[in-house]
Amino acid sequence: MLVLSRQKDESIMIGDEVEITIVDVRGDKVRLGINAPKSIAVHRKEIYLAIQKEKGEQAAHTGNV
Repeated sequence: MLVLSRQKDESIMIGDEVEITIVDVRGDKVRLGINAPKSIAVHRKEIYLAIQKEKGEQAAHTGNV
């Protein structure tokens, strides 16, 4: 895992198309701004895992495991 230090209004780039900017830092919370093409899905991890679980359940019901 790459670990970077950034301050408010600083960014990191992922490839040529995804930019993550530190929007705000308050206590132990960091707000991120993510600029990515519409073709790249961006979700909080808990939402991503729920989507993957739902896809797996749907595949199991249709026999497409």
